[in-house]
Amino acid sequence: MTIALPELPRLMIDDAVKAALLEDWGRAGDITSQATIPADTQARAVIVSRKFGRLSGLGFVESACRQTEGSIRVERLASDGATLEPGTPVARIEGPARAVLACERVGLNYLGHLSGIATATAQFAERIAHTRASIVCTRKTTPGLRAFEKYAVRCGGGANHRFGLDDAILIKDNHIALAGGVALAVKRARAHVGHLVKIEVEVDTLDQLREAMEARPDVVLLDNMGPETLRTAVDIIDARALSEASGGINLETVKAIAEAGVDLISIGWITHSAPTLDLGLDIEIETV
Repeated sequence: MTIALPELPRLMIDDAVKAALLEDWGRAGDITSQATIPADTQARAVIVSRKFGRLSGLGFVESACRQTEGSIRVERLASDGATLEPGTPVARIEGPARAVLACERVGLNYLGHLSGIATATAQFAERIAHTRASIVCTRKTTPGLRAFEKYAVRCGGGANHRFGLDDAILIKDNHIALAGGVALAVKRARAHVGHLVKIEVEVDTLDQLREAMEARPDVVLLDNMGPETLRTAVDIIDARALSEASGGINLETVKAIAEAGVDLISIGWITHSAPTLDLGLDIEIETV
């Protein structure tokens, strides 16, 4: 299975990779390779998945290679969004051996991290594929890596929630407490923004939900509700707004939550705690 989706802009990737390479090389570069490998040695290597997973982040491998040594050649053997089995080759790399090894870790760090997020997202998405619900991410991302991690969510078959505080209104419990009530907070938000800005409000109880619906939000976040309560909430909403379930959802509970009829299921875990997918670079040929 491969998911076709637009790649991240090269400029964004290059800036992040440049900073990572500088961090890794320090003051003198890869002194181990400099000490042990003759300068004219060429290497051919393949990046292989060690486990089952979903691929994301090949652009970072290409950027790391390109910024280390322009003569390194990278051949993609798989596409972002591809499903991987143990032993699946995802890219072949050829070029000066010292340069290949100097950029190996930076490329693999991004690739493993983003593929881990894509893999976690895919696991959730597969559990609810028979329902209408979609898995969405949150703002619980690594500082500076949000665009990349949200891209990885899309590679895993999920969708993106808002990217930041400026592209949609999400009225949460603290806003409600300080505003003086659910309906009042939604009404103030409606008066503050234009018709193109979506307004979502978080509710903890069915009574709060009924109050919120009087103010006509675009989306309602149903926080920490079980499947039975969610079914009632979906009935109350009655397609007048999108319904989003959130709060401590895991692989064991997501199916029942999706079957309650919600439109969206937001899960912070897929970006802030997904384990890295194990991918490695293996040398195939070395010639002097």
